[in-house]
Amino acid sequence: MPEAPTWIRTSPELRRLGRELAGAEAVALDTEADSLHHYPERLCLVQVADAQGRVSLVDPLALPDLEPLRPVCADPATAKVLHSAENDLAYLKRDFGFTFANIFDTMLAARFLGLRELGLDALLRQYLDITPVKSQQKADWARRPLPPAQEAYAAEDVRHLFALRERLRAELTALGREAWLAEECEALAAHPVAERAPDVDGYRRLRGAGRLDPRALAVLRALHAQRETWARAERRPPFKVVSPETLVALAAAQPRDRAALGGILGLSPRLQTRYGEGILEAIARGLAAPLPEDLRGSRGQRPVILAIVQQRGEALRRWRAEAATRAGLDPGVLLPQRLIDLLAASPPGDRVALVEVPGLRRWRVEAFGPEILATLAGVGAASRKEVRG
Repeated sequence: MPEAPTWIRTSPELRRLGRELAGAEAVALDTEADSLHHYPERLCLVQVADAQGRVSLVDPLALPDLEPLRPVCADPATAKVLHSAENDLAYLKRDFGFTFANIFDTMLAARFLGLRELGLDALLRQYLDITPVKSQQKADWARRPLPPAQEAYAAEDVRHLFALRERLRAELTALGREAWLAEECEALAAHPVAERAPDVDGYRRLRGAGRLDPRALAVLRALHAQRETWARAERRPPFKVVSPETLVALAAAQPRDRAALGGILGLSPRLQTRYGEGILEAIARGLAAPLPEDLRGSRGQRPVILAIVQQRGEALRRWRAEAATRAGLDPGVLLPQRLIDLLAASPPGDRVALVEVPGLRRWRVEAFGPEILATLAGVGAASRKEVRG
């Protein structure tokens, strides 16, 4: 029976935990936030485990800060073991100003092993024969006291990360890919996190927005901004205020009075009572506002891509499919589309130039650089032959 986790709710308790973790070879970390229940989201829990399997549940909602954890996160001598670390690091960097060195992301490790199932539950079953507790990912992590099921789930998320790291690391070493993971984890640790900003262009990504004309898009923009204001005031996720489908339906129909609101899909009598006047005012603003330059006739236009650039991109994708099969990797891990676009638009002519491509990483250059250069050169040679012919 695993030891019950220890709650850390006071500054003295957190300082003691910081001292206990100082100089450790590794610590396991995870976080839980309340993005499905509150807006803007808050960090609600930080789970920390040591190599002996002791789990601490640090409560950011009860603490003035997390300063005692800062040194261990920044210490390059202490490995921080996480699963799918991107969001966890983002919370701690953005909200608490943490910096990180020496991380080991078990999901990235699984990617470099070519595994198809990357979730922590699947990896625990495959490598450690552990049946995880019932998922609590959609639960409200701001609840206090935290229900026992959520507490158990939070503890299990970090308790086995050390053993999982060892199994994954052994396989990576056997394949000669441990350095690949180290480079990706180093980049992830150093990646800056932008401050939260209102998603002013989020209306364009709503399903159905692409079918609206420019004026309806202007209405949708006004409605989206109004919903953002309500969501922040009520600390509720925007989709729980008014659904995206309803926003798009309102923008398309553009009702002008309370009676017309009744015919809008998803706009219940309760929502009409609560938000009706604000919705009508937002629609009026969208109808009256001058159309911005970005909505005037530009919708649906795509940038012109030169034929040679398209040919390079297609050649790289064909090569990637073959190389990914050969290496046992997902194609998107071997060479993401954003890198294909960069290479196709500005093809490097030699290894020195290849190394300079932003985000390509040393491991790709060392393992696949000659093949990438040969693929790009082949397109150029074929194009020149075509012109001469």
